[in-house]
Amino acid sequence: MAGVGSILKLLGVMKGLDASDLHLKVGASPYYRVGGHLRSANMPAVTGEQIDELMSPIIPEGRRAFYDEHGDLDFSTEIGEGERFRINIFRAGTKMNAAIRRVNSEIPSYEELLLPPIYSQLIEKSREGIIIVCGVTGSGKSTTLAAMIEHINKSRRENIVTIEDPIEYLFRPDKSIVSQREIGIDIPTYGDGLKYIVRQDPDVIFIGEMRDKFTMTAALQAAETGHLVFGSLHTADAMQAFSRILEFFPRSEHEFIRGSMSNALRAICAQRLMPGCQEDKPRVAATEVLLNTPTCRELIRKEMDEDIPALIASSDKEGMHSFTASLAKLVQDELVFRDTAMKYAPNPDALASQLRGITTQTQGLVSRVRGGGK
Repeated sequence: MAGVGSILKLLGVMKGLDASDLHLKVGASPYYRVGGHLRSANMPAVTGEQIDELMSPIIPEGRRAFYDEHGDLDFSTEIGEGERFRINIFRAGTKMNAAIRRVNSEIPSYEELLLPPIYSQLIEKSREGIIIVCGVTGSGKSTTLAAMIEHINKSRRENIVTIEDPIEYLFRPDKSIVSQREIGIDIPTYGDGLKYIVRQDPDVIFIGEMRDKFTMTAALQAAETGHLVFGSLHTADAMQAFSRILEFFPRSEHEFIRGSMSNALRAICAQRLMPGCQEDKPRVAATEVLLNTPTCRELIRKEMDEDIPALIASSDKEGMHSFTASLAKLVQDELVFRDTAMKYAPNPDALASQLRGITTQTQGLVSRVRGGGK
């Protein structure tokens, strides 16, 4: 088991299995993730040297030195018929290991992703500001963001510029024109890519991950100067997204950042991927959507973040919804089993109540915001 032929064979099997991931771990057989579950490839265990030999032919030219220095490297690769893969190689116990994610060569639509109508409405109404998609690793953030960008690509005449690490989905110009820049190949870092991005006359900017103060500041500045900015955060829900953003900045700058966020934010869309109960939909996403309404802007400015979940739960008429409401709908639409939904629910009791047709209404939120109380 060595060489480019062998790695292409391992990757090629993923399509037939409909596998989402391939794991190469020292001392273990290769494992595929199918329908959310790990399955052994029923092959001999691999050594670190074998993994190194397998991966070396597809590591981009000039990037091996980064792995040797840092012990981690992200990149993407493509095999026949447009099959693309996002790859992370990492050192553990001094040996190379690999985690490989298969990326659908076709960018799915909102309907295929079972995303609620607010996603389409949000894109159609937004011409500037920042839209954040958040979720834990493996929650489908990249796919949802790709669907959003592709919606613009097919429906509007815009100049779209992306900065990604690595590039996963390839956008082919439709009504829009698209430039995709990959960290480590086209530009050294996110910072380098963002430093002069507004000079490239973009209408839409996609930042693969907002990971530090500089990235977040650049995103906000672009959003406040008339650009539509998309980015991702590794947080579980909308409320945690605010906490993560504030963590990038010293306490002395929080008032300024809250002011920027209250003006520039358009929405935070959070999601959790879970096993589905239909054969043709093996994995589905539960979602949470926060829209930056006037009430939301006041919550952000007045540091009333703890009231964000209540705002979401009580604003369904405006297009917002909580994870609980999303899970209840997925169960009612027979897309996930009830016990699966309960397992992923942030509040199982609230979900059980909603499934029984009982909803809890939050009272007095708007008056509290207007009064500035907590």
